Amino acid sequence: MFRAAVVRLQHSLPTLPYPVEGGIPPVISAKQLDLHYNKHHNAYIVKLNGFVEADSSLKGKSLEEIIAMSAADPAKKVVFNNAAQHYNHSFYWNCLKPHGSAMPEKLEAALIASFGSVDEFKSQFAASAVANFGSGWTWLVQTADKKLQIVNTSNAAVPTTDGLTPLLTADVWEHAYYVDFLNRRDSYLESFWQIVNWEFVASGMQ
Repeated sequence: MFRAAVVRLQHSLPTLPYPVEGGIPPVISAKQLDLHYNKHHNAYIVKLNGFVEADSSLKGKSLEEIIAMSAADPAKKVVFNNAAQHYNHSFYWNCLKPHGSAMPEKLEAALIASFGSVDEFKSQFAASAVANFGSGWTWLVQTADKKLQIVNTSNAAVPTTDGLTPLLTADVWEHAYYVDFLNRRDSYLESFWQIVNWEFVASGMQ
């Protein structure tokens, strides 16, 4: 859904593919999801809309265009941070599904080819996410030559600005899991696999 959409003014919270009041069982509670989606994610959008209203060069631009423009302009760093966090969160919600989904065969084959096994991919991804210092995101991406890689980004950074195609992300900002897991990022990541929407992940492969 998010990959194909062009987000224009007013930028707004995306409709989740599951009800907020149900959380994302069995991992993310309704309270955690409500705070993350309605408070944290929405705050980035409110700030982004304020910047767009004040800057005519941003008006009428898609979210992806704003990210590209602001990433290349140090004077627009604060615009980038809020636009990229809107993108990152919108992508993250689509990576998740209550009780997860089955993994399509083409994705399984690609993970085995790149990492040796699906379990080894999960182990490397979780280790990378635990080691991602401070706040940020851990991603499974596809490179221009169709290889799969695990990359970390800090704060609001997005892999698209490096020419990488995002397939899966885990939010490792503490606000993503503190209600349910306190400061136990490792426990959050151990549980993360129970709610991954592998069909969405596979849909991004080129």
